[in-house]
Amino acid sequence: MTANKQNPSYSVVSYFCGCGGLDLGFRGAFRYHDEEYKPLPFVISAAYDKDERCVKIYNNYFGGKHAESVDLSEKDANDVPKAMVLIGGFPCQEFSSCGPLGGLESDRGKLYKTLINYMKIHKPTIAIGENVVNLERMQNGEVLAKIKKDLADAGYEVRVWNMFAPDYGIPQRRTRLFFICVRSDIYKKFGFPDKPEVKFNEHNYRSIEWAIGDLVNVADDSVPNQDQYFGASKAKNGNGQGDESNKKDKPAYTIRANPKSRVQFHYSLPRRLTVRECARIQTFPDDFKFTYAKTASVSQIGNAVPPVLAHIVAESIANFMEKVEVE
Repeated sequence: MTANKQNPSYSVVSYFCGCGGLDLGFRGAFRYHDEEYKPLPFVISAAYDKDERCVKIYNNYFGGKHAESVDLSEKDANDVPKAMVLIGGFPCQEFSSCGPLGGLESDRGKLYKTLINYMKIHKPTIAIGENVVNLERMQNGEVLAKIKKDLADAGYEVRVWNMFAPDYGIPQRRTRLFFICVRSDIYKKFGFPDKPEVKFNEHNYRSIEWAIGDLVNVADDSVPNQDQYFGASKAKNGNGQGDESNKKDKPAYTIRANPKSRVQFHYSLPRRLTVRECARIQTFPDDFKFTYAKTASVSQIGNAVPPVLAHIVAESIANFMEKVEVE
């Protein structure tokens, strides 16, 4: 696919698409918290995830059936469409501080290599991977260094952007790593995308109240998924299930994929966060509906890349792609 310089359009293949947070950011054209996030020149031609429920939620929102339920460890990259851009939040469970920490020795920990297989065969202009910040700390940085080397050996220049979500207007204390991989010949000619500029700080971080304050008096599904939450009482003392009560004037705690690993309570109401409140904190628009049971929905939300953060990254990639002469 060749980009038209007057009306650019860049094809994208999405690995580990989940319910679509990263993909929504790259596509743009959504509304969150009374702000419009403009359409971006990325067209997702194919998306893959092993979780059938995530694929259903993805296709329900984006329309069509271009997302497929596939085990990428068994998928031949030759059978995947060629695209200019590859994106993928490869599974983080083996690297997360609250996960099993199997690292690169586990089957899931090796799944980043599926991105590399695609890169070697189709040679996209740029590839973007995403994962948890704990990767930096594992084995004194050796795990991160190994992943970067493997990506570079596929013929790419690699940078890792450490991004603290509140710095970019996300109402949640969440830090993620973005692996930005530019094909070596492109890098020599055009350099590297600019890391997005930090526009917020501890004095003006968006708080949990900013994100969900208007939902305090909504107890039904007039706002989708607002009537769904787990029942739980606060622990009386110690580090029990009530150890994360949000503070109204601060960003929320990280929304986790396992809703039972840490229990988050509302900043003013005597209950846990609803599915919609979790989605709001993750910056999903209200028209993005989660149709499964609470556990599955919170897992999908917690595993996702916040769409607004993804959009900020994607804008930088779009600006870079405009400079690139596509053969």
